[in-house]
Amino acid sequence: MTSVAALPVPKPRTRAPYENWRPPIIGVSLLAPVGATGLVVPCMPGGTLVLPTGTVEDGQSPEEAAQAVLTGLPDGLPIRRRVAVSQVQMRRRKVITHLVVTAPLAVQEAHSLMYRDVRADVRVLPTEKAVAALPEKSRARVLLGLQALAIGAMVYVRDGEIQRIDSVPTD
Repeated sequence: MTSVAALPVPKPRTRAPYENWRPPIIGVSLLAPVGATGLVVPCMPGGTLVLPTGTVEDGQSPEEAAQAVLTGLPDGLPIRRRVAVSQVQMRRRKVITHLVVTAPLAVQEAHSLMYRDVRADVRVLPTEKAVAALPEKSRARVLLGLQALAIGAMVYVRDGEIQRIDSVPTD
């Protein structure tokens, strides 16, 4: 009779921690209020509203990168300050997004703006309507940014955990 050798029992697989073997993606989102009650939002083909976003290139500050997101004003956007920084660990790469706010724009200034994606139509909507129409993650980013702006603080979000930073100089 032939004996069957016992097969080794495989060890349970352990997950290796994520490693950032690629440089982080650094982006900028822009809140451009119009007066006291409006917000500039690009409308993509198909009717989807988005938060104006762009990339931060090497050697560029988030405020400088924000100037390239919406164009059309002769003197550029009146950048007020950065109100939030969000950091998320994706698979093998970190994504860092800065949220920058402009000074309130006049309605005619807002209508002269162009988004970096030429397919988009730039619209001015009441803030409440714009926030309700944005995708969930953008909605949360806008609300967090508006709250940080209102209290004069800066917010740091890391993998969903929110931390307030009070040492941001205000205008």
